[in-house]
Amino acid sequence: MGYLSNSGSVKSFVNWKNNFFTGLLGPSVYNLPVPVNLSSMWNFGSLMIMCLVSQIVTGLLMAVHYTPEVNLAFSSVVHIMRDVNGGWFVRNLHANGASAFFMLIYLHIGRGVYYHSFHMKKTWLVGCIIFTMLMVTAFTGYVLPWGQMSFWGATVITNLFGAVPYVGSTLMEWVWGGHCVGDATLKRFFVLHFVSPFIIAALVALHLFFLHETGSSNPLGVDSSGDLVPFHNYYLLKDLVGMVLMGLALAVVCLNSPDLFLDPTNFIVANPMKTPVHIQPEWYFLFAYSILRSIPSKLGGVLALAASVVVLFLMPLYPKVLFSGISMNIFSQMLFFEFVGNFILLTYIGMCPVESPYIIFGKLSSMLYFLFFMYYPVSWYLYEFTILNLWEKVSKNVEKKVEKLKKKVEILKEKSTPNNSTKKKKSTKKKSGNSKNKSI
Repeated sequence: MGYLSNSGSVKSFVNWKNNFFTGLLGPSVYNLPVPVNLSSMWNFGSLMIMCLVSQIVTGLLMAVHYTPEVNLAFSSVVHIMRDVNGGWFVRNLHANGASAFFMLIYLHIGRGVYYHSFHMKKTWLVGCIIFTMLMVTAFTGYVLPWGQMSFWGATVITNLFGAVPYVGSTLMEWVWGGHCVGDATLKRFFVLHFVSPFIIAALVALHLFFLHETGSSNPLGVDSSGDLVPFHNYYLLKDLVGMVLMGLALAVVCLNSPDLFLDPTNFIVANPMKTPVHIQPEWYFLFAYSILRSIPSKLGGVLALAASVVVLFLMPLYPKVLFSGISMNIFSQMLFFEFVGNFILLTYIGMCPVESPYIIFGKLSSMLYFLFFMYYPVSWYLYEFTILNLWEKVSKNVEKKVEKLKKKVEILKEKSTPNNSTKKKKSTKKKSGNSKNKSI
């Protein structure tokens, strides 16, 4: 009978192997073999895909009503918030979704650094490109509301191109589309911001392709090819639970504190004749902004700013070690959590004014940021060196004790053997005496 009277299409959809669309998704989602011991730290990838879809949908809905002109950009954002049905929620979801995206990608990168995921070179490098594109997309999107912080943030950051030797001024005017930040700059940033998410989506597909080619890492850092489970339903349901929880958290922020991650200065329309007291980017750029302003030289600051991101591209060059991951390495764990605390400190310093003691703390924190990437691989060898030395000492002590026990056993055997021989001699004498008495 089947599921329905005309049930061919229903059967072919239920059986994913016979359906075209589910057949494409099957090897990558349904029956994808994954390690059995993945923790919740491996949920960030699916949550970021959810954020990317949300950002694209809300961005397209706002792009319908946004006007990329200097005189109309700010008022068009106000129009979206006040006049468009549900526009206030769409804009708040888009703005807070960007912050959630960066929270997740920082956690995702931190997990990769902790568990040595950078040894999967192709996957890691594509992920670093996604991170760079996300920073470009977020910066151009921050300029679009054309508030005070948008205008002056764009002015400060685009002026950094002027530090490039020989071609700096030409490059800066090309980015501006004129001699200063203006209407042409806003239009270019809008086009770049509109196109970038689709480029990121293509890079995410490439990232997943390389990930499925090599397989996921795991918390133990060992080869798990002999202990795998299908992605559905073990991890698919786990990811869906994470998506629901994150959707609820975003909804709570958008409904209760929609301006939690926004700068109040950006609610004032851009005024080129009035500079804000303290110019600062969004919170997810503050660590790089602290590194930038900690160096007095303009060119040196730009190079340090670029190096803070480029250093992630160099991590696949680290040599492989005996223990993958630092879950059992106390030296590397101390360095890693020091780096996490220093990253939070850099973010806080970026919010503070350029005055003492924040200047000296910013310089020290910037130095510690780069020192981590130098000493992190050293801590692996330090751990292995101490562990191997301890293992050698323990094995030598065990061997010595075993040899002593063997000698004691041999001595006891030697002592026991003459007693046995004398007993045998006595027994033979007694037997011979008995035999003589019988003969008499």
